[in-house]
Amino acid sequence: MSQELGIWARYKLRLRRKRLLWRAFRKRREILAISRKTDAIKPKDVLLFATVRNEMQRLPYFLSHYRRLGVGHFLIVDNASEDGSDAYLADQPDVSVWHTSASYKASRFGMDWLTCLMWRYGPDHWTLTVDADEVLIYPDWERRDLHDLTKALDRAGLSAMGALMLDLYPKGPIEDQSYTPGHDPVETLSWFDAHGYWAQRQPKMSNLWLQGGPRARVFFADDPGRAPTLNKVPLVRWHRSFVYVNSTHNALPARLNRVYDEGGLEKPWGALLHTKFLPDAGARARSEKARGEHFADPTLFENYYDGVAANPDLWCPSSVRFESAAQLEHLGLMHRGNLRFDL
Repeated sequence: MSQELGIWARYKLRLRRKRLLWRAFRKRREILAISRKTDAIKPKDVLLFATVRNEMQRLPYFLSHYRRLGVGHFLIVDNASEDGSDAYLADQPDVSVWHTSASYKASRFGMDWLTCLMWRYGPDHWTLTVDADEVLIYPDWERRDLHDLTKALDRAGLSAMGALMLDLYPKGPIEDQSYTPGHDPVETLSWFDAHGYWAQRQPKMSNLWLQGGPRARVFFADDPGRAPTLNKVPLVRWHRSFVYVNSTHNALPARLNRVYDEGGLEKPWGALLHTKFLPDAGARARSEKARGEHFADPTLFENYYDGVAANPDLWCPSSVRFESAAQLEHLGLMHRGNLRFDL
């Protein structure tokens, strides 16, 4: 597939990018700082941006994991949490928190709010944009932190790294499991689908469209084309002219989406371990269905919500127990590419 688009197509993408930036600028009044510690941000800090709502199950481990990876500061928008997430985050020394009660869906599922913050604080930083249920890993992450990784990406001439969102799940009904906040969720969600993924290349914005895994297998078996998108571009060296388009599935300018192997040059590719299926998944599905804030047309996903709420067992005989990043490399779900760390 050629990476080159016609003049008119490039012009339309440029206009779209500017409209999204202007839209985010207008949404800035919807977020109110309740604990701003951004004066502590250092020039070479890796910054993490996220929108959260009622994530006290996941936040203790989420912060611990990303601190271990070397995140210097967290910039988080809390969307009217009712479980104490906002107070917990405001108490953290390396977290700045903004509050909003505005519509998550009407803010492009939180991306307008985060774009405001990234425009102000992200330029010249490597930035991570992830959800509270996403745990980033990459080749050698156990020994190499994000500073090592981003230096290696800089040396390779790369300004972004892609990742597969890898759904993890337990063996047995979801709500029958136990989980203690702060513990590694992989202890509860120990299994994943090693095969059964497919991808298309989208010429309009040069991005992959990757689907499959247990959600496609269990909830969308009759219509796999509607299964959730699993490709993301969570790690970017940010610039004020950049903007995410559809969550972190794709971004503009389109060159940020070319994070996959093309023309014989394999590129680094990580994994976002997706911890959606902790024991609270059913309750969250019921709540999300009632709120109708997570899909452009929630009625199309009512069966999906109902399926998660029914306490399913996602495990099957071909499920594989998660072991390590090296295991995902061996399976082709993660790629080292031309990544070379300093000795």
